Amino acid sequence: MIPAAFEYHRPDTVEGAVKIISDLGDEARVVAGGHSLIPMMKLRLTGLSHLVDLQGIGGLKGISVNGDTITIGAMVTQHELITSKDLASAAPIMSEAALQIADPQVRYMGTIGGNVANGDPGNDMPGLMQCLNASYTLVGPAGERTVSAREFYEAAYFTEREDDEILTSISFAATSGGFAYEKQKRKIGDYATAAAAVLITKDGGKCSAASIALTNLADTPIYCEAAVAALVGSNLSADDVGAAVKAAVDASDPSEDNRGPVEFKKHAAGVVIRCAIERAIERA
Repeated sequence: MIPAAFEYHRPDTVEGAVKIISDLGDEARVVAGGHSLIPMMKLRLTGLSHLVDLQGIGGLKGISVNGDTITIGAMVTQHELITSKDLASAAPIMSEAALQIADPQVRYMGTIGGNVANGDPGNDMPGLMQCLNASYTLVGPAGERTVSAREFYEAAYFTEREDDEILTSISFAATSGGFAYEKQKRKIGDYATAAAAVLITKDGGKCSAASIALTNLADTPIYCEAAVAALVGSNLSADDVGAAVKAAVDASDPSEDNRGPVEFKKHAAGVVIRCAIERAIERA
């Protein structure tokens, strides 16, 4: 289908983009890679009079590794996440997850900012950002503020971002130890039926630190505090892993849809979480 008529804007600064969406209100929407918004416009599921393209804003691009701090511009594409040597060294779980998003055509255009900002529970990056304990920088008419990824998601497609704010960058600490991003899907390029991001650090044979988050197993990504507690301080035995898997599955709250009933999704979650934890342990 063809979208309804709209005015196209291509600002070259964040301030210019913020002014446009602030002045136009509900009539305007920003677009990054366009893989979520453009299909909705073609189907006329959303009516917009003004489209604000962020592609012309150079300040929203680039990957920086400064000591232990990684900062990624919102307009960095999934392809750039995969091919960045600095990022592969500082946080290899990023490229592992990005490689499982859709297909190469989508990854060349799809951006990390678009993936995390719209609150789609099926997107891969929001759960990964919770696992990494990332923070999001938002810029609006009132200035700049930072929000933790673990506090950003309120419900499906509802986030802490105000309508007149733009997500400009994502920051998190470099990782060490073992990592894994496991994803079960119906076919190549599909959204996850269940996915898990896991980080594990070992010290003297025991788990000294861990982080576990889930994708598409509730209306929002889930950070699994109880599963982390089951692993930290443990010997990472089969029983310890089993306790963590159970805690993570218990934290999930999937809904029945075309990917299957709740029972199947919880079963898939258990398999994916166990695989992710075991692979992260092997790599730690």
